[in-house]
Amino acid sequence: MGSRPPTYDAEPTALPPADPDGLDDLVADTVLDGARYGTCTLRAASVRGDSARYRGEPRRDALLTARFGTGEQALVLVASATGVRAAPGAHRAAAEACHWIGRAVGHSHLRLVEDLRAGRRGDLKSGLHRLTDRSLGKLRASAAEQGLRPEEHAATLRCLLLPADPECRTRVFFGVGAGGLFRLRDGRWQDIEPRVAQVSGEPVVGFGSPPAETPGGDRLTMDLGIPTPPSPYEPAPEPPPEPFRFRASVARPGDTLLMCSAGLADPLRGEPELCAYLTARWSGPEPPGLAAFLADTQVRVKGYADDRTAAAVWEG
Repeated sequence: MGSRPPTYDAEPTALPPADPDGLDDLVADTVLDGARYGTCTLRAASVRGDSARYRGEPRRDALLTARFGTGEQALVLVASATGVRAAPGAHRAAAEACHWIGRAVGHSHLRLVEDLRAGRRGDLKSGLHRLTDRSLGKLRASAAEQGLRPEEHAATLRCLLLPADPECRTRVFFGVGAGGLFRLRDGRWQDIEPRVAQVSGEPVVGFGSPPAETPGGDRLTMDLGIPTPPSPYEPAPEPPPEPFRFRASVARPGDTLLMCSAGLADPLRGEPELCAYLTARWSGPEPPGLAAFLADTQVRVKGYADDRTAAAVWEG
């Protein structure tokens, strides 16, 4: 799509260089996953961008999909991270960010499920903010161990929490850094990315904590049971360069929620033709299969050649 064909080939050309003693460091060109829990169907993909494919660079985007717990107590986490452009270990930083937030959410999943069911928006926001800060603090500690400046080993981090309980239709987004959060409802795309001015805004209609603590319903002292003693390798978390973003909403039957990295968010905001294409593809009675979802997320647009990571949730 666009005024003329994209510059690069449509398929991968060059592989990233490999170290025979560091093969665990290799990153696949494409990752694809999916699941169905409760009333929602998940599709997730991360694809190396056209530019990286041409230059033989590794994918800077990382994707983690994980289920913690069983039955109606289960919680699904989708985490996406993007390493710093031009940093040699950008793909490692992104993978570490996903690893740390996955570990933190996994250890706290029972409490998170309780808060989701009870609609404790303030508790969720403050607790997830804390987990995010600690995860990014681990990333800064890793940079120090490698003798790197924090900005050389950093990543954006964007996550979705999906409860498996079919009676709970609350969907939570949280994270730090660039990207997009969109909702396809009644055949129209809505850009629902939390803006900086909205991060501490009022709860969305139909969801929110009782107005007991602060005007925004946040209890900033909430603890998810993670120990907080000082650590010799992890100083107190510093404020991230980007503000923490949080959104909790109640899904309606027929909704499609899309969380994506900047590689897909930018063309979605800049090319109406791409929005129209995905509307037609994703408005059917059934969610697309894995192969069809991968093809949809790879639709090429002139001028956009970055990695693309997308997680979409179809509501039954």
